[in-house]
Amino acid sequence: MEKIQFLLTKEGFRMDDVVYAEKEAQKYAQKFAKASYETLYELAFRERPECFDAAGMFLYQVAESFTEALVNTSGLELSREKTELVPNEETIEILLDSVPFVLGAEFVTRAWIKRQYRKLLAVFAKQIKSYPGKVSLYFAEKSQKLHVPERVFFHLVESDEEDFPFAFLATYATKGDGGRVRHVPLQYALTEYRDERSKLLELLSCLNKAAEVSDLIGGFMESGELFHPLRFTADEAYQFLNDVPALENCGILCRIPNWWKKRYSAFAMTVKMGEDKPSLLGLDAVLHMAPSLTVGGVPLTEQEIRDLLGQTEGLSFIKGKWIEVNHARLRKLLADMKQYDGDITLLDALRSEIKTAPEDEDDAPVVTNGKWLGGLLKSLRNPRKQKSVGVPDGFSGELRPYQEVGYQWLLQMNRLGFGACLADDMGLGKTVQILAFLEALRAQKPKGRVLLIVPASLLGNWQKEAARFAPALSLEILHGAHAPVLSDRLEASKAFLTITTYRMAMSIETLENVTWDCIILDEAQAIKNPASKQTRQIKKLNSRMRIAMTGTPIENDLSNLWSLFDFLNKGLLGSMEEFRNFCRGLEQNPEGYAKLKNMIAPFLLRRVKTDKKIISDLPDKLEQIDYVPLSPKQAVLYRKLLAETAEKVEESSGLQRKGIVLALLLHLKQICNHPDQYLGTEEYSPAQSGKFELLKQLAQTIAEKRERVLVFTQFRELTGHLDDYLAEVFGRRGGVIHGGVPVKERTAIVERFQSESYVPYLVLSVKAGGTGLNLTKANHVIHFDRWWNPSVENQATDRAFRIGQDKNVMVHKFVCKGSVEEKIDALISSKKELAENVIGAGGESWITEMSNDELMKLLRLEA
Repeated sequence: MEKIQFLLTKEGFRMDDVVYAEKEAQKYAQKFAKASYETLYELAFRERPECFDAAGMFLYQVAESFTEALVNTSGLELSREKTELVPNEETIEILLDSVPFVLGAEFVTRAWIKRQYRKLLAVFAKQIKSYPGKVSLYFAEKSQKLHVPERVFFHLVESDEEDFPFAFLATYATKGDGGRVRHVPLQYALTEYRDERSKLLELLSCLNKAAEVSDLIGGFMESGELFHPLRFTADEAYQFLNDVPALENCGILCRIPNWWKKRYSAFAMTVKMGEDKPSLLGLDAVLHMAPSLTVGGVPLTEQEIRDLLGQTEGLSFIKGKWIEVNHARLRKLLADMKQYDGDITLLDALRSEIKTAPEDEDDAPVVTNGKWLGGLLKSLRNPRKQKSVGVPDGFSGELRPYQEVGYQWLLQMNRLGFGACLADDMGLGKTVQILAFLEALRAQKPKGRVLLIVPASLLGNWQKEAARFAPALSLEILHGAHAPVLSDRLEASKAFLTITTYRMAMSIETLENVTWDCIILDEAQAIKNPASKQTRQIKKLNSRMRIAMTGTPIENDLSNLWSLFDFLNKGLLGSMEEFRNFCRGLEQNPEGYAKLKNMIAPFLLRRVKTDKKIISDLPDKLEQIDYVPLSPKQAVLYRKLLAETAEKVEESSGLQRKGIVLALLLHLKQICNHPDQYLGTEEYSPAQSGKFELLKQLAQTIAEKRERVLVFTQFRELTGHLDDYLAEVFGRRGGVIHGGVPVKERTAIVERFQSESYVPYLVLSVKAGGTGLNLTKANHVIHFDRWWNPSVENQATDRAFRIGQDKNVMVHKFVCKGSVEEKIDALISSKKELAENVIGAGGESWITEMSNDELMKLLRLEA
């Protein structure tokens, strides 16, 4: 079945603008596009639509909770369109616990939930204002399952009288001063409606039904006592409490003590785990379990339980708390105590909730964390409160405050021997946090060995960043040769950090022979498919600790989450089958998401750019040079062209030499972009270009976040190929702007990009798109090739980074490692005067003024 996709937003939600094939999905898409909250409101009165994705199911749950609360609002018939409704704390907690792993989940707060109630309430107010009949009829037309309560209420509260420990009062809702609804004792109805007998009979009609289902209420009706305040014995209160479900079916709302509503969870077995620190750390750490029986937080001894079994069933007041004496439950608790007296591993303790079926939850013990375990999990879930450990001397960078938190968290996870997932948003600096951690690790264990596995497109970046931030870190790069050669290099290597690619990790069998101190996966979504050969091979590798880095949300497919944690902390989420069974129950029991979040929270650190605490640490514009390796074909063409042209440069002079040099620069740039651009062929295989591979990596992450990107190139002939490639990656077409696009069409493209419809990218030529356009819907900018004129590049970037932009802008500048691109970028960065004056004035002409030796040194491809 085709799933309708929803996105949670800061203000509410919207449908993802996907083109649906099935009629059912098309129907909903049209309805939500026309009137989103009206459609959601109407859906709440029907069965859950099976075609909704997890976000849609959550929205349905919000709307369903709203309609239930609305129907049970006192005096609804009196207040009608002036009804006020705010979700209570219990409802808010349930909804917060039910937020699934979806895009925009970070926006769901208490304020967000209250906002959705207000918007749904506005729909009700509009409809009921123009509805001619009674509110009860309005809801009956919406759903036969909903019954608006009558205006009569029964209240039961605790009292201080020893013989009559409960007080009972029947009230009804009526309009007070100012038209507001108020509750008054039922006896006042006899006065208010003394001249309107029909209204009095209508008001009291539900009491006849109540008398039929409850002997207690029937007796009070017959004697007339129901119209006055009453004192209840414990037995009378117990009888009334057991009658509550039947009374509410008669339309009478019963206000009763919370402890009765929660009587099963308030009186249960509690198992305290991990009071003392275990002798060994890690997921295999052995914790002691200490079972006890509690009521309302007050512990009871086994003898006190046996004493209760000697009493008749009913209500009993023990240690300042009222409880229900239920013999069957008490006997089961005593029997269960024996099962939970002993030891358990930390792994089994953490994953127990995955194995608990929803139908078993009422009988499951309440598990609490002892002093050591509670303190540990609290510190891992709140890493900002951890004790600070200084950044090592070998680290030559400066960490932002949130990066410092990430560094401290990684150190603690390493001390504990836990696998860690660093899942910060793209642009928040996961690499620099890892390098600081590696320097600290090296200081502790200089002869240690760490394996880093990355996509091939990121090899150059890691080399550059390591040299910049951790220059003393010894590296071994296992890439660029056949597996047997790389295996020999691995065996001979003494490097602290070994870096290889996912593809080579499958081929170099000797990687399995090393027990690594730590294995780190960058772009760890590469192992999201648990059945793939790549995933299975990487999970065979041996290490003491494991780290997964991913900027791509893990929100979209829970099987991806299982695979990631199967690598990090095997067994935490149970077996694949156990986890599948758990996930199947989430649709009917979405509160289970809270369990899942609670389990993985200690092992996952995710910060997003929308978090106000993070934004305050960030500049508005984040610029990054991405060093891209050339593919073998690019390297061969590059060297061949340079060799063929070097002699022509030597033999020429003046304008002829200048023309040869500029043509050479142009062709080298084309090769760096893609071999087919230089060769004039049309295939454009992504595997033949490091830039295309990296573009895909970035675009996939941007697509997951439903964000938007501008891709600039100076080559008009490349725009169409980039457009086709990005359309494939994003699964939808963006737009292209270059000098050949008419002004009218260009305006339409910009308007579409700036609209609420999701247009994921624009490909722009620097000259046509570099000025005059307002493209603030984009918060990513990629310079696919370099103009070598900073002012021109900055003008292009400012299409997104300008007034009206409310997000941080991430700017990527692609540079082919070892090529002329890297050398000129380094030259511009080091010589500000050259960049501002010479380059700004003369474009690339300054390169033609170099001597032959200087020119060849600049253009030569470095290994």
